Amino acid sequence: MRLDILKSLNAERAARRAAVIVTDIATGAQRFVAAADIDADPLRDILHSRLRNGKSGMEETPQGRVFLTVHVPPPRLVVTGAVHISQALAPVAGLLGYDVTIVDPRTAFASPERFPDVKLIPQWPDAALPPLGIDRYTAFAALTHDPKIDDPALLHALSRDCFYIGALGSKKTHARRLERLKAQGATEGALARIHAPIGLAIGAVSPGEIAIAIMAEITASLRLAAAASLSSPGGRGQMSSSGPHPNPSLGESRVEAGA
Repeated sequence: MRLDILKSLNAERAARRAAVIVTDIATGAQRFVAAADIDADPLRDILHSRLRNGKSGMEETPQGRVFLTVHVPPPRLVVTGAVHISQALAPVAGLLGYDVTIVDPRTAFASPERFPDVKLIPQWPDAALPPLGIDRYTAFAALTHDPKIDDPALLHALSRDCFYIGALGSKKTHARRLERLKAQGATEGALARIHAPIGLAIGAVSPGEIAIAIMAEITASLRLAAAASLSSPGGRGQMSSSGPHPNPSLGESRVEAGA
């Protein structure tokens, strides 16, 4: 690899920005394409497709056969709420290659004993989130049911270019949430980015099932151009927080979240 390409690649990596190295198979010539420059590149459609799936590989192009070496930042999952769902979600996300961070000022919940090997920030979102540098390779999930924690966190996530934003709660809960966020200046277009009720509609009930539904929806948002078509308008059928709960552990997670 040429030194100038290596320097450019390291600069993009340090800034958590994607890039592709295009190698001409016939000549061995290489060129560097930063994500910000892809729209002006003659291979833009192929490059965008490769960035979406994050995989390197061979491609046949009008300019000849090329090998595309794709460099994308590792995906991150930032969660507000050290609740039971988060306890199931963190290991599932880790298995899928996500760096997981959980934000919750309630130190009784955000403890290493409950979340071993997970990055915990026991601070309010206003202090915890800005230093994280949430970006387009970050998924965000609001799981506390506590507006004092989730609302400022959602506003921060909406102001960033994260690829996924989801929030726990029934349709009624989410409607009240939208009104609060609108009152704080959020636009209709921004609020439409929130997946709520969070997760694909698979009838999930237990914390583990809900974690699977959430990661399925996050994966669809990351990998598919038309991921929204996979989610029904009602989300995964999450029960109302004011209604009966058939699963004791999930009910307990809502109690500890301040629902």
